[in-house]
Amino acid sequence: MQKIKKIIARILSAILILVLIAGAGGFYYFKVHLPNNVAPLSFPQFDGEIQVEGLNASVDVYRDQMGIPHIYASTAHDLFFAQGYVHAQERFWQMDFWRHVGSAQLSEMFGESQFETDAFIRTMGWRTVAEAEWEALNEESKTNLYSFTAGVNAYLKDHKGTAASLEYAVLKLLTPDYEIEEWTPIHLLTWGKAMAWDLRGNLGEEIERAVLLKTLTPEQVSLLFPAYPADRPTIVNKIGEGQKTTSNVERLTFDYSSLPLDAVIQNTASLDAMLGEWNDGIGSNSWAISGEKTATGKPLLANDPHLGIQMPSIWFQMALHCAPKTDECPYDVAGFTFPGVPGIVIGHNDKISWGFTNVGPDVMDLFIEKINPENPNQYEVKGKWVDFETREEIIKIAGGETKTITVRISLHGPIISDTYGPLLNTPPANPADDFKPFKDRVGVELSKQYVLALSWTALTPSTPFAAIWGFNKAQNWDDFRQAARDFHVPAQNLLYADVEGNIGYQMPGDIPLRKKGDDTLPVPGWTDTYKWNGYIPFEELPYTFNPAEGYIATANNQVPPRDYPYFISADWDYGFRAQRIVNMIENAPAKIDIAYIQKMQGDNYDLNAEIYVPLLLDMKPASELTPALDTLKNWDYQASADSAPAAIFNAFWRHLLQNTFNDDMPEKRYYPDGGSRWNEVMLHLKDDPYNTFWDDITTTDIIESRDDILNKSFADGVAELQDTFGKDMTQWNWGEMHAATFKNGTLGESGVFLIEDLFNRGPFPVGGGEAIVNATGWSVKDGYETNWLPSMRMIVDLGNLDNSVTVHTTGESGHAYHKHYDDMSTLWANIQYYPMWWERDSVEKDSEGHLILVP
Repeated sequence: MQKIKKIIARILSAILILVLIAGAGGFYYFKVHLPNNVAPLSFPQFDGEIQVEGLNASVDVYRDQMGIPHIYASTAHDLFFAQGYVHAQERFWQMDFWRHVGSAQLSEMFGESQFETDAFIRTMGWRTVAEAEWEALNEESKTNLYSFTAGVNAYLKDHKGTAASLEYAVLKLLTPDYEIEEWTPIHLLTWGKAMAWDLRGNLGEEIERAVLLKTLTPEQVSLLFPAYPADRPTIVNKIGEGQKTTSNVERLTFDYSSLPLDAVIQNTASLDAMLGEWNDGIGSNSWAISGEKTATGKPLLANDPHLGIQMPSIWFQMALHCAPKTDECPYDVAGFTFPGVPGIVIGHNDKISWGFTNVGPDVMDLFIEKINPENPNQYEVKGKWVDFETREEIIKIAGGETKTITVRISLHGPIISDTYGPLLNTPPANPADDFKPFKDRVGVELSKQYVLALSWTALTPSTPFAAIWGFNKAQNWDDFRQAARDFHVPAQNLLYADVEGNIGYQMPGDIPLRKKGDDTLPVPGWTDTYKWNGYIPFEELPYTFNPAEGYIATANNQVPPRDYPYFISADWDYGFRAQRIVNMIENAPAKIDIAYIQKMQGDNYDLNAEIYVPLLLDMKPASELTPALDTLKNWDYQASADSAPAAIFNAFWRHLLQNTFNDDMPEKRYYPDGGSRWNEVMLHLKDDPYNTFWDDITTTDIIESRDDILNKSFADGVAELQDTFGKDMTQWNWGEMHAATFKNGTLGESGVFLIEDLFNRGPFPVGGGEAIVNATGWSVKDGYETNWLPSMRMIVDLGNLDNSVTVHTTGESGHAYHKHYDDMSTLWANIQYYPMWWERDSVEKDSEGHLILVP
């Protein structure tokens, strides 16, 4: 799972000018007036009664000491109505921004700077698909969405502008005419598309492979994308309950040399600039342990989804209770929600618990379409010219202007080469300094007339939320699997445990069956050689129930057994986290309890250091480097926040990747950025000390070997630490280098410090790192600051649900300066938890507020 990030830095420079003009008055406005006088206007009411039109009966909303709402209602309508009301109370700015992303209406909020982003999303047709999904929903789902929407709008009726959130005071300076519109059910369905894009899988790798073939040999490219290791864990060892699946379907492979590519890609990073670039660390950990291995004799389920760092948290924790639970009101569930989406996405009900990690299946194919040189509105299909389907999109821009784009659609999908960044052949309106046409960047033969079409399962109407609402009601494994059939995209590793003692796993999703190829490179669209022939049948997707091992662990590693007959992906996470999780479960010193799982979720063991530190200790460095090298001798490989050895190793590692590969890469965007893939690449290279990658091609008088680059990289890393912390090594620590700063997803990266200070919180020193169980990501290209992380940590005790614990990154409130805006951050950084209350008595005893919504 990733992040929504900076989008309006250029526009917000205008605010800086306003502040400079205003002088001391501007400083007072941002530092005193907004925090003290404006921010409290949007703080939600926690106590007393509020009369709300649209309810059938009274609803109780208890908020515990962490500000987490627990809702008790007598009808399903009232339950979801109250959920919508509370979401709007706490997180409406976040909801408003997300709906503008999903509906491609960012230009209406932030002006023309977002036109290209809107154009790309309109080209993919997210809202069009969402509208088709709405029509296909059953009546129960539509009713719940209507109820939730009515609750949101009931709150908005009395809360406009700064009464809804502080951010609207800043937006007023940018877009004076902006007004909050009513919420609609379509808004939550479009957000499903944004999440699918965020967790899309290997589109970036497909483009990267094509670009690297321009300057590297196929063998070198293969080395940079190694196969999943045979000695690392798979999630499912045997499908079903001990029986391996059989099939006569031929395993699909891909021959780089025989691929007849006449055309390739174009692309723009506009959407990635908002939702975040794909990174192989984005994914998550989860594991379920059966009662035979636990202290309670009942299962324990743990989950920590890894997403981009942001403020507020992407999650909103709450509990939804039908009081009483009946056939007409069947919900009794607690856990984590997406603001703006009804139901509980991850959590537990009275009988079962579930968690998610990303599968990362290959569900996006780039098809090269040949264009008729005499008619740009036609493309070739099996030797004939056929017309593109077209659709006009009108994009409104703040200030009253509109622009119209024409979307072209082939039989494979929308043409994205006009609007998707790294694939562009002509520069966009605001090109990067190093812009190069895609046709000049790739190492495959290109047709003179071509465009690129995107086939993606998320562009076929389906919504994961239908499955999630099914999980909320499920009472057993069969109910859970039945609901999973509705989980089409983004495919998730669905982990399961129940109060009866069972554990299970199901991989859902629409996984294409390709006639030929495995989508590691773009493929010709003018022939049907590479077309999709349906999807893997649900019955043959990997699953397991009560496996012999007594546990199930998922960490975005390979899902199916090694003899599985279908192709799912060539780009799994390489299993460093999965291996460590399995090792800790299998080598637990006693029966496993919640305290041990907390230790597991906070584990900072760096398997990569275990491989490379011995090589460093064999070096004979310059004498001034010996003290730094000596600190590694007794290191336990735990990348804890206070660790000097972790700081030294990670500084070395960053320079090692840069010194080894930057000189070989054709573009800066493909410099190594760290993560499990680069760990695996370096694992292979360490035993090949004279591989050509070790040589620095920028030097002409020497051919460097592995040991030369190791020595140079260690010296470079130590020099960087001395520049940062000084020469006193007692001051070197990983936590300060790697600190987490939670930044508002829109205004928090504006480049205007007065605005950033309003909404951002941190830095918080943290341990962990790339390919570590405590997965706090950082960028080899950009620096050590945490850029993605465990967005929440949850441990569910199926023997006593009231004993479950959790934490998420920032706080429940989306309102800057509210006491629950950032009160979880220190807990999260220190791997601490708070109770995940379930029983009503526990909720009421820990309550800090009791709000009653009355008709």
